[in-house]
Amino acid sequence: MKTHWTIDSDQSDVLIKMRHSILAYLGGSINTFNGHVDLQNNEIEDATIEFSLDVNNKDAKLEQINTYLKLNDFFDVNKYPTISFKSTSFQKVNKNINFIKGDLTIKDVTKSVELDVELVETDYYKGNKKVSFELTGDINRKDFGLAYNSFNHNSGLLTGQDIKLVANLEFSI
Repeated sequence: MKTHWTIDSDQSDVLIKMRHSILAYLGGSINTFNGHVDLQNNEIEDATIEFSLDVNNKDAKLEQINTYLKLNDFFDVNKYPTISFKSTSFQKVNKNINFIKGDLTIKDVTKSVELDVELVETDYYKGNKKVSFELTGDINRKDFGLAYNSFNHNSGLLTGQDIKLVANLEFSI
């Protein structure tokens, strides 16, 4: 049996992280998520996912790098207020291994990236059937012009070259 699920924006979020620090936690009540997944007998058949994150939103929950000036320094949020992702293809390897490719735009740079997709759970919440996915991937920050020279870890070491993107997406029928 094939089921079509649409994303629940309020229950979805994205974490942007570098070694030693969380850059931003962006919740769905602040940002918009669009997309769907199709499941055939509780297995992913196809997926399209799109989201746009407002990193200039001062209501976003920020941790560790806790000042707006530091976030602005990293993302240049006044000039480039959004980060966006739009999937272009989905590949199912087996029940537990899936990949989604898409175009990620940070600042004025768009690059094709591949993210791992894990089916977290299928469950009921307040009478509605839900399915959750976690998308993860490491992205070379320099590919997107994310040079962050003003932030050093306590030991004086510069932050890592990669940033980790973790998107927790919840879908409902």
